[in-house]
Amino acid sequence: MPSSTTAILSNSTVFPDRKSAIKKLKLSVSDLPMLSCHYIQKGVLLTSPPCSFSDLIFSLKRSLSAALSHFPALAGRLTTDPDGAIYLVCNDAGVDFIEAKAKHLSLDSVLSPLDVPICFRAFFAFDRTLSYLGHNKPLAAVQVTELADGVFIGCTMNHAVADGTSFWHFFNTFAEINLGKGKISKSPDFSRDTAFNSPAVLKFPPGGPTATFAGNSRLRERIFHFSREAILRLKFRANGGNFQRKQTDNGNCDAVENFGKQLNDCWKIVNGKQNRDVSDGKLEISSFQSLSAQLWRSVTRARKLNATKTTTFRMAVNCRHRLQPPMPSLYFGNAIQSIPTVALAGELLSEDLGWCGALLHQNVASHDDATVRRGIADWEKEPRLFPLGNSDGASMTMGSSPRFPMYNNDFGWGRPVAIRSGGANKFDGKISAFPGREGNGSVDLEVVLAPETMAGLETDPEFMQYVSVTV
Repeated sequence: MPSSTTAILSNSTVFPDRKSAIKKLKLSVSDLPMLSCHYIQKGVLLTSPPCSFSDLIFSLKRSLSAALSHFPALAGRLTTDPDGAIYLVCNDAGVDFIEAKAKHLSLDSVLSPLDVPICFRAFFAFDRTLSYLGHNKPLAAVQVTELADGVFIGCTMNHAVADGTSFWHFFNTFAEINLGKGKISKSPDFSRDTAFNSPAVLKFPPGGPTATFAGNSRLRERIFHFSREAILRLKFRANGGNFQRKQTDNGNCDAVENFGKQLNDCWKIVNGKQNRDVSDGKLEISSFQSLSAQLWRSVTRARKLNATKTTTFRMAVNCRHRLQPPMPSLYFGNAIQSIPTVALAGELLSEDLGWCGALLHQNVASHDDATVRRGIADWEKEPRLFPLGNSDGASMTMGSSPRFPMYNNDFGWGRPVAIRSGGANKFDGKISAFPGREGNGSVDLEVVLAPETMAGLETDPEFMQYVSVTV
């Protein structure tokens, strides 16, 4: 594995180039549970720019300063009032900017290993820092690391301040400004008149919360790539059909995406069992639900759980469009809820992929305005931190999303070569979904598992038949 040695050349503070017009923002019902989570760490791996590294640093600092003027919340700090309510004070205190060097590493050396090299953890600031510490630490940081033939731009952001949607909105804006497009294309919305606003207070012990999971477990981390065609095969199988192919003029085979038209009945969950039912219209398990279902089945099999053991698959959902009326799509902050789907290990493995996919589909499809508001009301009755982790050894948590515009980050010399994350919020069973670099519906899954479970997954033919050679 490549060495993790990274030399820090400088650490400075970048301030917004304009004063904030926003004074303070109260943390919402969706923000507060994230205070025990680590800062988000995501970044882009790029080829070397056409300019010198010093010129790149100058340009990125200037662009970051301009971006912060549009996202003043990130240049602020957290504060707790005497009643225990926590606010984000937009005081223009600035963010950290780190210049680093790891010229012994090449693009190939960090991308070719089967497991994700540990060196990526050194490409981010605030390694495994809890978001509560944003009371006295910057809420964001950017680290730019020079490699032998490339550069890594890593962004770290307080998870109580932003979810994945907001994180990538800022990152896209940062790149857009550095590209030199002038005006930004999408301005964030800092309104707080939403259903997530609440007078409820989350109490903390002196010094703040601790992480909800142990961070010293032995783990393996690997990226599994799924092409568009593999995803279509999975989706068709989950929906009870046969994978159909058509021959093109040049002799190549293309997937035929006719799922909706060719399904003549739907699957309905009754008392935990799946039955065909033609009276409710047509249920279509999505591509991502199909992939998630396959992963859930295969990891459960690799863990060799007792058949009576209850397994849980958690998925984070964006609630902006689920509320009625909808929240602004560019709302900046957290607007997510976690959807747990449970099944017995034996049942999960004895039933087919469609049964498992339908469980996930029904939970996601039913998470409407009323469900979101019930979740908010339940939290207000019992304010609590988000239970990140895998305490029972039978859980999985899916984070991030292949819909996030991760590759829409051209800083001036081309799209990223790859997306990678740091060591934040990683435990046995943590999965992060990224879009594949080629787009077109391809997906990369960043899978973190105990070594013995990963070995089992890698030898699971039902799962590995869909995995492509790394691109």
